[in-house]
Amino acid sequence: MMNAEVSRIDLDRIQKWALIVGGLAAIVSVAGAFLDPRQFFHSYLLAFLFWLGITLGSVAVLMLHHLVGGMWGFVIQRVLETSARLLPLMALLVIPILIGLPFLYEWTHSDHVDPALEHKSLYLNTPFFVIRSVIYFAVWILLAYLLTRWSRQVDETGDGGLVARMEKLSGPGLVIYAITMSFAAVDWVMSLEPHWYSTIFGMAFMVGQGLSALAFAVVAVRVLSDRKPLAQIILPKQFHDLGNLLLAFVMLWAYIAFSQFLIIWSGNIPEEAVWYQHRLQGGWQWIALVLITFHFGVPFLLLLQSRAKKRASILSKIAIGLLLFRVVDLFWIVAPALHRESFFIHWLDIVIPVAVGGIWLGAFAWRLKGTSLLPLRDPRLVEALSYREEAAL
Repeated sequence: MMNAEVSRIDLDRIQKWALIVGGLAAIVSVAGAFLDPRQFFHSYLLAFLFWLGITLGSVAVLMLHHLVGGMWGFVIQRVLETSARLLPLMALLVIPILIGLPFLYEWTHSDHVDPALEHKSLYLNTPFFVIRSVIYFAVWILLAYLLTRWSRQVDETGDGGLVARMEKLSGPGLVIYAITMSFAAVDWVMSLEPHWYSTIFGMAFMVGQGLSALAFAVVAVRVLSDRKPLAQIILPKQFHDLGNLLLAFVMLWAYIAFSQFLIIWSGNIPEEAVWYQHRLQGGWQWIALVLITFHFGVPFLLLLQSRAKKRASILSKIAIGLLLFRVVDLFWIVAPALHRESFFIHWLDIVIPVAVGGIWLGAFAWRLKGTSLLPLRDPRLVEALSYREEAAL
């Protein structure tokens, strides 16, 4: 009981300071919106994409857990579910993007539409864009609602049939997520430069979201790992498994990013190569080098070491680093659409992600306070714990 009280106090403190910092940053951001509206909406898009990545990526990793099982999933299940339940908040936070369409996308201006864009006008038009965004969030919120609702019912009843429902939903759910997120990536990001296209752009976003969600879950579990009942079952092996998953996502992100670059650059088609030209000159090439080094190279080498994966303190630091460089990666993708000539970082690129993050973390802490840290009545967890006890004898 004492641990539960301490945990609640910790979450109260996190919620309080997150909302204070986020609120102050939001006030400053609003001032920036009046000073430079175009920059404001580009910076806001960056912030939205990052925090949506954690939220929506949590739904994807949660469905992966229900499909494959394993103790690693039960350790982070409550963190993933709490993040997933913030999708209605992200649905509200998409509204500024819909308001700022004329500041973000050139295809919204008829005087900028050339013959090439006219062929895309049936898809790239404001009403259809808004309708698609509503559909995406309706689908994502429904998936998250069903998974988290059934999970709470399992806590209340221990009904194994509800577990089977979650497993059956997760397979088609991952397919639905892949389709909708691919379209969303095209809408919100690829259409910033509407002449450019890539067939694996959506996949790159999905892997980045999975990596973001998993890294956040590792950090959250590290913070909560000394609280009951989590402290009673979590072992270095669970952190080792989570480290292996992080390593897999890091490698997959690098593979997809390099594959996209290699295919487009070797094809040497102007409409495709121009996207990389904007990001490999004028100082942007140094951001690309930073990503190669710190989004792939360094974490890859660290995560190859069993010691780093088994020690929660080390693994959580690697996860924090990956989250920071997820922001850098999204900045490298979004910002050159506005600043094509040379590298430029605006103070709103820092303040707005902090503002959105403060609101998001405050809501996350509030949601988590009323949640058990483990699905203790889930038959799969009971079976996994029994197997572990028998193996230890």
